[in-house]
Amino acid sequence: MTEILISSVSALWLGILASISPCPLASNVAAVSFLSKKIVHPALVFISGIAYTLGRMVSYAVLGWVIINSFLSVPQVAQFLQKYIGKVLGPLLIITGLILLRVIILRLPNISLSEKHQNRLGESSAAGAFLLGFIFALAFCPISAALFFGSIIPLALNSKTGALLPFIYGVGTGLPVLIFAVAIAFGVTSFKQWFGRIAEIECYTRCLTGAIFIVIGVYYVWVHIISISKI
Repeated sequence: MTEILISSVSALWLGILASISPCPLASNVAAVSFLSKKIVHPALVFISGIAYTLGRMVSYAVLGWVIINSFLSVPQVAQFLQKYIGKVLGPLLIITGLILLRVIILRLPNISLSEKHQNRLGESSAAGAFLLGFIFALAFCPISAALFFGSIIPLALNSKTGALLPFIYGVGTGLPVLIFAVAIAFGVTSFKQWFGRIAEIECYTRCLTGAIFIVIGVYYVWVHIISISKI
């Protein structure tokens, strides 16, 4: 129970961290700007915010489920993971931490929707907001890719929670939009200032998380080295 709780809280935090990183934050700003166009209909703004968040949650959950089950459905791969995932987790966490600290720079292809399609989805009620969240979730940038593929997937493979972790990660990535959708619904129009403040603290939270990842990764590697030395 404790392991599941720790894994779930970690996945939620990593999702929030990913959501306030520059690239995902930009897509979330775009999503909030679409929602704010419906400010004359507060209930619709709130529903659209929930739909967008659900879109992100479903996107990560489906992707995580496909990846995890693809690995585990092949007996040889499942046996390999069962034997070595704990040993690989340490180096993966260290690499992810170095990416968060921007010691390692990833170059990923830019995947995005045209402004025309974004506007069309943003203005097509809850269904469009859901699809917008689903697509934006798949537009990985270096930080979100490192967190999802370098930490969430390995942790899911190494725990009993399975595809639940990618789902919870998706909740974290959609929380800012949901919070601002609620704010807009209640008539708070100065959300852009809050986005600016979030961007300011992102550097500190990212660096702190990166340092923690490296420490935990080094611990896993050290434990593995000790276990080998005792053989």
